[in-house]
Amino acid sequence: MAAAAPPPPPAPAPTPNMALPDDSPLLHPLFARVRLATLLDVPHIHKQIHQMAVFERLTHLCSATEASLAATLFNSPPFQSFTVFLLEVSHSPFLDPSPGQNPNPAFTPISRTINLDLAIEDPESETFRSEEGVTIAGFVLFFPNYSTFLAKPGFYIEDLFVRECYRRKGLGKMLLSAVAKQAVKMGYGRVEWVVLDWNVNAIKFYEEMGAKVLQEWRICRLTGDALEAYRHFSDH
Repeated sequence: MAAAAPPPPPAPAPTPNMALPDDSPLLHPLFARVRLATLLDVPHIHKQIHQMAVFERLTHLCSATEASLAATLFNSPPFQSFTVFLLEVSHSPFLDPSPGQNPNPAFTPISRTINLDLAIEDPESETFRSEEGVTIAGFVLFFPNYSTFLAKPGFYIEDLFVRECYRRKGLGKMLLSAVAKQAVKMGYGRVEWVVLDWNVNAIKFYEEMGAKVLQEWRICRLTGDALEAYRHFSDH
């Protein structure tokens, strides 16, 4: 009787599939950067202010023009008066400026990479394309104020805006963080802003960041005809 044939050699273990699934976050990185705005950015700032007015249902109060923004926003060094940070996004990494090549040494741009489950569809990408070929996704405008209780200056944020298709990606937090980082760097005591009471998503976002939403305070404002009329009060 012939000897039994030896058992076949074990089949090689299957090679693990190292390919990432189509919906892997690593396939959709979004590169984001916060930098100081300049006079050349006024057209993009103006368009975003208009979009913000539409979102806040306040277009009837928005009379800003590119010319009026250009005449008022960039008359002082950054952080001494009105300052604007722009949020830029790109599908390619941002290059860090070489030593001594930072276009504005008052602020070093802040960059981060956000891995997304799905690529962002931006129908206005061409409208908001900068001269560097990247896309403007948001901005924050702030200026110094002062706390007598702390005996320290602080920053007041007048506007923080992220374009609709880029919301809920952590980019608003990136803008706020940039302002907070600058405040700490300068020894300032606090950063403040206001939020519309119906904007529950923004309120929740700010509270999750650790901000206190002060219910007992109300904004008092003189503007337009009331401002013009009140300026004569001390003449009597």
